Amino acid sequence: MRKFIAIGEALIDMIPCEKGVKLKEVLSFERVCGGAPTNVACAYAMLGGDARVLTMLGEDAFGDYLVDTMRDRGIDTSLVLRTDKANTALAFVSLDKNGNRDFSFYRNPSADMLLRAEDLQEGWFDKNVLHFCSVDLVDCPMKEAHRKAIEITRKKGGIVSFDPNLRFPLWKDHDALKKTVLEFCAYADVIKVSDDEISFLAGTNDPDEAAKFFLNFGAKLVFVTLGKDGAVLYGNGRKCAFGGYPAEAVDTTGAGDIFIGTALACLEKTGVNLAEITETQMETVLKTSCYASSLSVRCKGATYDKNAFLEKFPFMR
Repeated sequence: MRKFIAIGEALIDMIPCEKGVKLKEVLSFERVCGGAPTNVACAYAMLGGDARVLTMLGEDAFGDYLVDTMRDRGIDTSLVLRTDKANTALAFVSLDKNGNRDFSFYRNPSADMLLRAEDLQEGWFDKNVLHFCSVDLVDCPMKEAHRKAIEITRKKGGIVSFDPNLRFPLWKDHDALKKTVLEFCAYADVIKVSDDEISFLAGTNDPDEAAKFFLNFGAKLVFVTLGKDGAVLYGNGRKCAFGGYPAEAVDTTGAGDIFIGTALACLEKTGVNLAEITETQMETVLKTSCYASSLSVRCKGATYDKNAFLEKFPFMR
């Protein structure tokens, strides 16, 4: 498996101890390691990959907790920088009765937003997999750090993966959000979008039409996730759909991150050539990713029962 680098936010998800109430009515929260890119790195590391998170944390207790948790989950934290100029970001979450989420972010700015392009060293990158999301593509230094990381990775023959993971409350101008996401789609080899994002980004609710839209940016593979109904993968002129696995959701936070992290690990474990992916390979990637995601929604935060996963898919050891 190639080295994996996730660039972007690492933050504290404050998960409510009760479901079915509005955020203002939540009485207590449970602290968990979060941030979409960080969650994806955790998923990759759980399956034996060399995973790193490129971010900046505050010199505070929350930052210490995130570093400790990443290490416990097998992530190399050598690319985690620290600053005393801002605090580590927090995201307070409320859950409806089905485990679906509503977010309130505390980052104005947060430490991750302060990572600059000039903080990056070319030697950190090689023919690696680079994954990113849109949370840190707001107007801040971290946006330019993304550009530099993508440029170096592409120059060195690596793979670039993009999950927009839209968070509308972070953007005053939703047109700017759409423009930014579509700009960065042009840099990605792999794009993962959810069924509730395609209408905003691609102007259609049809996964097939949305996939054509994103493939036209130059992506080799496009995943469209469908929540409890599984996912569809498009690439090499092919389409493969899988209906997913039944699961009673406790918390859907990070389920999409677990999905794409597992997908990227599976692609690497099985040596898939993205441009020449076969139908059998597509089916394998979807089954492993959907199963990991279904295990994740049964837990709080972006984690799952690794033993249960490997028992079903031993080739992923």
